[in-house]
Amino acid sequence: MPKEEIEHPDISQTIKTGYPNLVAQPEHAGIDFYGHEILIGDSIVMDPSTGEIVLKENLESYLSEVYGFSFTSAE
Repeated sequence: MPKEEIEHPDISQTIKTGYPNLVAQPEHAGIDFYGHEILIGDSIVMDPSTGEIVLKENLESYLSEVYGFSFTSAE
């Protein structure tokens, strides 16, 4: 009786279709102040006094931590 071979589904898929197209992934443009990956097309802010680059979505945190800015809602 022949032994049945067991193979991981990802390996079977790669054998059938080849490796994924890595070129189709967004291009990496760097790392921001917090260590987050910056991709081509991301909105970034540069601090002219330090040269640090921050993703726009992290700007409030950066201003609070580095410069002590306080963000609140008007009452």
